[in-house]
Amino acid sequence: MYTNRRAHFEFELLERFECGVSLTGSEIKSIRTGGVDFRDAFARFHGNDLFVEGLYVPPYDKASYNNHEPRRDRKLLLHRHELTRIKQDVSRKGLTLVPTKLYMVGGRAKIELAIARGKKLHDKRAAEADRQAKRDMAGYR
Repeated sequence: MYTNRRAHFEFELLERFECGVSLTGSEIKSIRTGGVDFRDAFARFHGNDLFVEGLYVPPYDKASYNNHEPRRDRKLLLHRHELTRIKQDVSRKGLTLVPTKLYMVGGRAKIELAIARGKKLHDKRAAEADRQAKRDMAGYR
């Protein structure tokens, strides 16, 4: 399982969804071996379909000429009613879609998407201060 730890720091996560991902054979093998990077990943609608963009899946070294492009747009698989609901929520001001996890379920790759609102600098500082206070109370340094 891969997690986007930066998303928890940068955004206030409001609601989460589990999505399937349309992948090629070399991509799924590469995900199983590791190295997925969420650093620049986000989700966006193209027409009525939802795509995750900027997700880095490293090329599979044992693939031949059929290898995949590492940062291509990948289609997310959701039911139509879920897509329309997400599209309505995201159309409100200040909300975005952020991938938070990538994991395997029964041999299939799933992405957890979150509807998120960006945090301000003072919110980030307050969250960091709370985390530090909890560490101090627990006796960690």
